[in-house]
Amino acid sequence: MRALYDVPAPAKINLFLHVTGRRADGYHLLQSVFMLLDWQDTLHFELRPAGTLSRDDVGEAVPADDLVLRAARALQTAAGARDGAHMTLDKRLPVQAGMGGGSSDAASTLLALNRLWRTGLSLAQLEQLGLALGADVPFFLRGRNAWVEGIGEQITPVDVPRGRFVVVKPPQGLDTASIFRDAALRRDSAAAIISGFAANPLRFGRNDLQPVAQRLCPQVGEALDWLARQGLPGRMTGSGSAVFAPLAPGQSPAAAPPSWHGWQVRECSNLEVHPLAGWASRDDSVGR
Repeated sequence: MRALYDVPAPAKINLFLHVTGRRADGYHLLQSVFMLLDWQDTLHFELRPAGTLSRDDVGEAVPADDLVLRAARALQTAAGARDGAHMTLDKRLPVQAGMGGGSSDAASTLLALNRLWRTGLSLAQLEQLGLALGADVPFFLRGRNAWVEGIGEQITPVDVPRGRFVVVKPPQGLDTASIFRDAALRRDSAAAIISGFAANPLRFGRNDLQPVAQRLCPQVGEALDWLARQGLPGRMTGSGSAVFAPLAPGQSPAAAPPSWHGWQVRECSNLEVHPLAGWASRDDSVGR
């Protein structure tokens, strides 16, 4: 029997995102709540000998040296793994959306190959590898909705009400680095506390990146205006360009305008836990 796995890589949205400062090395300090969604990529892994790594794509094209291959190589090196894998990425999440698609793919790759190769790295060890790949990767490895601080490495699980959301992704994407370099970006939001968020989780705070993103990508504003006309309080997720709004029970958004060729409008539900939660040991003493 062939050794293989098919695993999901779910998206996230930022219920709020505040920029609270900037470190001496240029990295921005953030506060946010990351929430898992049931919109996802799917990855297929099949064991290969002699350390060979290869990848095919289904759906939306991704760069040849994307985070899936980088994650696989990082795990091979850290664990001294001699096995390889053929990987197929069924890309359903939009890119440059602020939904963490690439980071989620990397996290699912680390979790799946850690099991397929029987390398036995702990969750803490995988998080070290993940943080070097992207600031959002540790969140997906932890696998629960979370209050996230610092540059993404301070993660505290939080409860989020179950609900449905509409997500709107314009055709145009946004480059995260361009937003954080922008002189107009607000970088001095006051520090928030979890109890303040918990009192009103779906209306708390704002996205400090949104004003800059709307200037760089007017389609963000178009999406927010379309939601507002339906009485839906929209907000951008991450560095955009996707925006979202919570839906009341039984509520559905209007059909997208005919002129919106290339736009994506999708109803999603949030997840309480990542489908791969528990795939890595939380005991730091576990060896390989």
